[in-house]
Amino acid sequence: MDVARTEVVRKQRVRRGSAARLGLMAVPVAFFAVFFAYPVVSIVERGLHVDGAWQFGRILDVLGQSDIRHVLWFTVWQALASTALTLLIALPGAYVFARLDFPGKQVLRAVVTVPFVLPTVVVGTAFLALLGQGGLLDHLWGVRLDTTVWAILLAHVFFNYAVVVRTVGGLWAQLDPRQEEAARMLGASRLAAWRTVTLPALGPAVAAAALMVFLFTFTSFGVVQILGGPGFSTLEVEIYRQTAQIFDLSTAAVLTIVQFVAVGLILCVHAWTVRRRESALRLVDAAGTARRPRGAGQWALLAGVLASVAVLILLPLGVLVQRSLDTPGGIGFAYYRELTSADGGTFLVPPIDAVRNSLEYALAATAVALLIGGLAAAALTRRAGRLVRGFDALLMLPLGVSAVTVGFGFLITLDKPPLDLRQSWWLVPLAQALVGVPFVVRTMLPVLRAVDGRLREAAAVLGASPLRAWREVDLPMVRRALLIAAGFAFAVSLGEFGATVFIARPDNPTLPVAVARLLGRAGDLNYGQAMALSTILMVVCAVSLLLLERLRPAKAATGEF
Repeated sequence: MDVARTEVVRKQRVRRGSAARLGLMAVPVAFFAVFFAYPVVSIVERGLHVDGAWQFGRILDVLGQSDIRHVLWFTVWQALASTALTLLIALPGAYVFARLDFPGKQVLRAVVTVPFVLPTVVVGTAFLALLGQGGLLDHLWGVRLDTTVWAILLAHVFFNYAVVVRTVGGLWAQLDPRQEEAARMLGASRLAAWRTVTLPALGPAVAAAALMVFLFTFTSFGVVQILGGPGFSTLEVEIYRQTAQIFDLSTAAVLTIVQFVAVGLILCVHAWTVRRRESALRLVDAAGTARRPRGAGQWALLAGVLASVAVLILLPLGVLVQRSLDTPGGIGFAYYRELTSADGGTFLVPPIDAVRNSLEYALAATAVALLIGGLAAAALTRRAGRLVRGFDALLMLPLGVSAVTVGFGFLITLDKPPLDLRQSWWLVPLAQALVGVPFVVRTMLPVLRAVDGRLREAAAVLGASPLRAWREVDLPMVRRALLIAAGFAFAVSLGEFGATVFIARPDNPTLPVAVARLLGRAGDLNYGQAMALSTILMVVCAVSLLLLERLRPAKAATGEF
């Protein structure tokens, strides 16, 4: 009798869990269907549905062109190379920020995230000043790297360094170091203990970081356009050229489909490999795992990471600051003072208003991204079925689909009731949240899945509903990951450009849009103002992330968190 009752309870618990999962998935699915799938599908339909008939033969025509095949090959090759180089350089940084304690750590962690919010046109210009004609390398050693693939790869490392440091380092800081110490006490070397204990535990986080880096470099636009010259072009650059310059929507639609399919295959492979390597982990308070460097090896590693950060992160940022202060009358703040006045040409409001607009948009986008991404991550915590795996892949698609396509799709689809949002203030945050949601999911999911499922089962046996079990068991253990996710979403929203440039109103520009418009106008004053706005964007991001760094979740009563 007891066995039968237990089986009935188990089945009821399974049904409740399935219903809760579907309920959690409902809101994210609806959000992506309306604000992602609908606009993208509409763009593709306009390009391939001509005179009442589908022109599928156009796909073979486009893919048969040698220049298009070259674009496809270079897009994949440079994304793989950029991902590998970023992991090689940033993984030591993830360890240093997770396990070593040194002066200025919190400030430096915020600073390395700043590149993530800078408009690509600004970063491309900064790297051109470093690597191009008359740049630092040219001046010191007569070496130029512009119009070479090395300039592109280094700029991609600059952009994505923080992705690896914060995604992998966030989980690394919460792994119990006593497990690795136990392996060493049993005779394993430091390297062997790390390879057999820590690396498998970090596997899902490393895979998530690699996936995000690959998707961002796979869709690289501004960096390739500015630093690569006419010899290099990615899918994103070609889609923009076909859409905005040649006005060939059919070719742009084909390339969008190719991009969509490629990203879908990548996400399927990622989901399959990560699922095989996930396991429950012992997570502890991150504040208790960092220690002062010990031994020559750790000090050398810290010095190497600080040197790489100085060269790859701080030096390009320093160029932007220097150019914002380099006025015709000497070093000064003339360009900053000009930001407070409207010229009536580029903007309808003073450019400085873009700071307030960007902060308001980013806060709203972060709230939406945390809501949608949090619900999605909670649903994906329970691994089951193809439906859930497909949902996981869906959430990552915005990172691999042209932002140009999404922004243009917003304009042509959200223009009539009941979705007439053309004049709505929420249009920009909704577009920005699309890019923020994948970062929330990928940051929270490894930590959520590392929580021992037996804790949830115990809560369910004691009568807790799935929602209460998540609130009482999961949430206290993932508060740090939630803060990291919020920082990522906020940073991404601040720097989003590809879609925002299509939908931001002239009287409410964002910082990246304002910078791009200033760079598009001739004259030293416009260029100086663009550098000044970029510097303000850097400072705003650094201060915001530093505040998040100082927010530490309180330890639980158990003392483990």
